[in-house]
Amino acid sequence: MLLVNFSAQKSKIRTASILFLTSFSSLFISPVLANPVNANARYIVSLGGVNIATVKINLKDDGNNFDLTLGANISGIGTLVASGSASATTTGRSNNSSLTPKVMNISTKAKNKDFSVNVQYSGKNASGFQVDPPLINNIGRIPIERKHLLGVSDPIGSFILKGKKFNEQLCNNNLKIFTGLERFNIKMNYIKQQTATSSKTGYQGPVILCSMNYKPVSGHYKTSGMSTYLANSKRMLIWYAPLKDTSYSIPYRIIIGTSAGDLSMVLTGLK
Repeated sequence: MLLVNFSAQKSKIRTASILFLTSFSSLFISPVLANPVNANARYIVSLGGVNIATVKINLKDDGNNFDLTLGANISGIGTLVASGSASATTTGRSNNSSLTPKVMNISTKAKNKDFSVNVQYSGKNASGFQVDPPLINNIGRIPIERKHLLGVSDPIGSFILKGKKFNEQLCNNNLKIFTGLERFNIKMNYIKQQTATSSKTGYQGPVILCSMNYKPVSGHYKTSGMSTYLANSKRMLIWYAPLKDTSYSIPYRIIIGTSAGDLSMVLTGLK
């Protein structure tokens, strides 16, 4: 993710942000799609209580195909987070209960440096991917094997839940995600149902709280502490809210604990 450019000393936070802004960033439940969906969501990302980014997401779904677009502006915070911008798109097939990606593109710009990732999917498998500029240092990096590309989804649409009842079963997810750089799993578990009441957010009403457990598979570095940090983290939480009169549930709030404070993404607008 990439989307926020962190110093080497703060690589843990950098990876956590990637999970936010690409592995979601990410975001929108009824058993049949009665009408086409065209929804816009706005989020604020903060680190340790300081706002560091704004995120806008658009979801279009005509019942057969979907288009998900994300745009982020990172304001930065001293030497910890570099300012920049990011955009991402995922397109693919849609049915009553799931989204199946065909193509995902991610582009970022920070410190006048461009970075992009393109992944092609065929069914539930990643059929090809390109990274520009390519990674040069692969010493100590866990190789991405062909078997790791089977049964996967993209890091943006994976967190959009469609066609699930709004109860504890919403958290019954074992996400297998391929970003073009890394392959990892996110296991969700139900914690409880709550009610969002803050007038400062873009939604008030029932929400479902799930825990998230991160398990790296490949593409990460053996000597890097960031994957180990996330794998051992006990504070990775996501709250889901229903997306109006549709078959989607979207992230209302996401929290990932870091050594610099909580990395938080909160829904501030929805239409």
